[in-house]
Amino acid sequence: MDPVRLGASGLRISPIVLGCMSFGEPDRGGHPWSMPAEESRPFIEAALEAGITTFDTADIYSDGTSEEIVGRVLGDIARRDEIEILTKVNGRMGPGANQQGLSRVHIMAAIDDSLRRLGTDHVDLYQIHRWDPHTPIEETMEALHDVVKAGKARYIGASSMWTWQFAQAQYTADLHGWTRFVAMQDQYNLLQREEEREMHPFCLDEGVGVLPWSPLARGRLTRDWEQTTTRSQNDEFGAGLYRDEEDSNRAIVEAVAHVADEQGVSRAQVALAWVRQQPAVTAPIVGVTKRSHLDDAVASLEVHLTDDELATLEASYTPREPQGF
Repeated sequence: MDPVRLGASGLRISPIVLGCMSFGEPDRGGHPWSMPAEESRPFIEAALEAGITTFDTADIYSDGTSEEIVGRVLGDIARRDEIEILTKVNGRMGPGANQQGLSRVHIMAAIDDSLRRLGTDHVDLYQIHRWDPHTPIEETMEALHDVVKAGKARYIGASSMWTWQFAQAQYTADLHGWTRFVAMQDQYNLLQREEEREMHPFCLDEGVGVLPWSPLARGRLTRDWEQTTTRSQNDEFGAGLYRDEEDSNRAIVEAVAHVADEQGVSRAQVALAWVRQQPAVTAPIVGVTKRSHLDDAVASLEVHLTDDELATLEASYTPREPQGF
């Protein structure tokens, strides 16, 4: 698969990013659906064999064990200069008062801890895992700039927040000559399109690449509306998503099924193709717990939706509250 440019930056990544939240010890960090090392390895190996070179994790995923697994497997099977490792900082990583957030003290400690767990001397994209309302943005941006200048991260990115907050961060960096964010990782899928109103136009204008998380709406777009999975029954964070506008959501899910039947492809391929064809998007982040999930992600690169199919998929969407911040 051909690499794509992350926004206006010089970083090139694979057009599908492998989300690594599903890799980690299931008894750590409140993710009982996650897979331990021996179960995770085949998925990481298969992704690399399929041409996926970009891997997104976070220090908080399964209490750091996601980073450990990803780092160990990639260290065994990949050349460091041929892959891109993305991780995040903000979540609580211990009981201490300074073991969470985006303060200088936590960022400086967290990047070293992440590099140790990942078994590398740098990450390609270091992302803030949501906004920290308790730390001045000047402190956060200067600390991230210092991480980049120390060679511990090549680029920095942000994740779900209000557009005014993201703008404040970018302009703070500009004012002081610090490193700017080159990526925005936000929730974006056919059931949650509110980022189209402000965030995505801002990213397009600023040359920021968008890496959507949950492009399949936690799997809701890949199955009948009433169906559930083990994860959907145990995912406390996900349980609060996609509850608004149920009639609209149900109609969208049915539209995905219709287009998939017409094209003779899976629903997941259609939903991912829709995300990839949106102008602000660089690459969707796709998590996998079954080989079919990976196969669908790779196959979606060959799916092209016509203007009529795009209209069918989008017709039932209604405005709703943004979620996932």
